[in-house]
Amino acid sequence: MRILVTGAAGFLGSHLCDRLLSDGHQVIGMDNFITGRPGNLEHLAANPNFTFIRHDVSNFIFVPGKLDAVMHFASPASPNKESPFGYPNLPIQTMKAGALGTHNTLGVAKANGARYLLASTSEIYGDPAINPQPETYWGNVNPIGPRSMYDEAKRFAEALVTAYHDFHKVDTRIVRIFNTYGTRMRLDDGRVIPNFIEQALNHNPLTVYGDGAQTRSFCYVDDLIDGIVRLLQSDETRPVNIGNPIEMSILELAQTINRICGSPAGIIMKPTLQLGNDPKRRQPDISRAREVLGWEPKVSLEEGIKAVLPYFKEQLNLL
Repeated sequence: MRILVTGAAGFLGSHLCDRLLSDGHQVIGMDNFITGRPGNLEHLAANPNFTFIRHDVSNFIFVPGKLDAVMHFASPASPNKESPFGYPNLPIQTMKAGALGTHNTLGVAKANGARYLLASTSEIYGDPAINPQPETYWGNVNPIGPRSMYDEAKRFAEALVTAYHDFHKVDTRIVRIFNTYGTRMRLDDGRVIPNFIEQALNHNPLTVYGDGAQTRSFCYVDDLIDGIVRLLQSDETRPVNIGNPIEMSILELAQTINRICGSPAGIIMKPTLQLGNDPKRRQPDISRAREVLGWEPKVSLEEGIKAVLPYFKEQLNLL
């Protein structure tokens, strides 16, 4: 297949490009480097099956030649307002990537008769009233809250994809991505696993906000990408949760990372961050992924954290 991947220089987008190329596909990567990094794609520069186009997906997209699939991954994704790469500091760009970017990439898929896959998110469930979250749950989202630029952009994107599927008969897929970690994450994007690992490797106390009882479910990047590729190749047009169903508290995560990193500095508790609407629980129901994709994660949190430590040590110049 010849596949367009937007957000190709990002954490997930670059791993997706690697997987698609290793499967024998031709890949056209697209990114404007607002949050993605050129270094994530440097290793592909000499690959004859990879082409890169620097472009903002909120503008009209033209890709020469026939495309067989379009995979839309372009969007800021960190909720941290302290990070310049967090979507609270890029609200307009985030909304445009979700709205205009989805519209433009759907147009490319329609023009090519190509299969389309949208990278949606568990954030469409908001602060969920049920746990775990199945795809049939409509969510609990504040449309004007401090996270709304991301949550509502993705909810609109899902609605637009559905409209193109129903009205224009575009062959669409929607993946709802839950918390994922791995190499190529930014140390400065404010997400919890890079934060904790950086603190632990520097033997600083890990900062836990509130009582640490809020939960997340962490999926290793290779597992996630495998689920996404399986969804692209499947006939499933309904949204599909891809994530690790093992739920753990942030306090438990901090204790685990301290132990794996051998940090003696412990944990410091601080008042809850004032971002607002922070989900208290996050756990995917992956019954649909198991049933229609034959997929479930294989890498344990302990294995995954150990696998990414060399990358983070390199980023911190600790090797």
